[in-house]
Amino acid sequence: MRGYTSGSWAALVVAVLILAPGGVRGQTTVELRDAVDRALARSPQLAQAENALLNAETTRKTAKGSFLPTVSTSAGATIQSSSQFDPTLGQLESSTSNSARASISANYSLFEGGQRFYDLQRSEADVGAAGARLENQRYQVIFQTKGLFFAALATGDLLRVARAREDRARQGLEIVERQVQLGSGTRSDLLRAQLELANSRQGVLQAEASDRAARFALGRQIGLGEPVSPSVPEGIGPRPLPLAEEEIFALAEDASPTVEAAALAVESADAGIKSSRTSYIPSLGMSGGYGWNNGEWALADGRTSWSVSFNASYPIFQGFTRSVGVQRARESYRVAQLQEVDARLAARQEADRALQGLWTSEQAIAIAVESVAVAEEDLRVITERYRVGVGIILDVLASQIALTEAEAGLVQARFDYEIAWADLESILGREL
Repeated sequence: MRGYTSGSWAALVVAVLILAPGGVRGQTTVELRDAVDRALARSPQLAQAENALLNAETTRKTAKGSFLPTVSTSAGATIQSSSQFDPTLGQLESSTSNSARASISANYSLFEGGQRFYDLQRSEADVGAAGARLENQRYQVIFQTKGLFFAALATGDLLRVARAREDRARQGLEIVERQVQLGSGTRSDLLRAQLELANSRQGVLQAEASDRAARFALGRQIGLGEPVSPSVPEGIGPRPLPLAEEEIFALAEDASPTVEAAALAVESADAGIKSSRTSYIPSLGMSGGYGWNNGEWALADGRTSWSVSFNASYPIFQGFTRSVGVQRARESYRVAQLQEVDARLAARQEADRALQGLWTSEQAIAIAVESVAVAEEDLRVITERYRVGVGIILDVLASQIALTEAEAGLVQARFDYEIAWADLESILGREL
């Protein structure tokens, strides 16, 4: 990144001191780190990403469970009544019979063409992809929170710029009134000065509304239903990047969460193809059971039995479902590959955009600092010329407006830089 001269840095420090937020603008004051932590704790989008990861882990657990046998047990008791004709007595006689039974059985798939292994591989890749998407969502929430945080800081500074304009307009009106009293000022000068004061007051009202809206938006982001005042974090302003540009590009292409998720999606799709192909391979399984039954309600005696069986199956024809399944898996794999390539290109493009934003904002800060210094000196000279009667009020008003615009430009450039820095961190998925 480009550097500054010592004079530029000195002017920047002076401008920051002039425009730095001062005082509490709301009942609640929050620091940047605290705002980020609160936003992460209450973000619905982050909760959805966490739920997606939980679902992926559940699927992986099911895939691991397919390697274990299924076991079931059952038990029951029966009481049954019956009637039969007794020829001796010449009437129907009723009787009851009791029985009890219990059994346990187990089934285990010995061979399925490797389908369980491929399903486990796919579930592992899905868990990794869900984790990467969760990390990406986390940095998106951080970026959004920082954007609202610095926007609230910026609107506070712009409110101070608007109030400074009002103060200058009031001072200018006082000068014009004295000039009118001395006879060197005109009625038109007085009206123009009064109009500038009215416009400056309107600007203050608009700035106050924008400031409150920005602080309310920050409050909502961190879970509060009230305006929140951000405190100025330490270390803001142009600073050197810890990595070279090519290192940033390489990190974005290979290790950013979006690229990692896309790469793992390719692994999952590849395992899906292999899993679908196993439908052409015969399956082999075994089952076993142990049973007990007794004609009476008693645990003693009774009859026991056991069984073990093996079975093999191969579906000869399934209405083309196997070939369709393989074809769909191949198409999913092709799409995943294209998405991975595009994700890498997009990550590099976004990293370049964020870097250019940093560089542009850094240069804009230097230019804005010089503009503020020039505008302040110009206003001083023009005001003095009008005071001694060799200047006109239009020049004074134009100089006042130019200074206000220069100060607003400095505020915007300062916080554009911080947003670009946070944007780059969200793209890389790491703090710089």
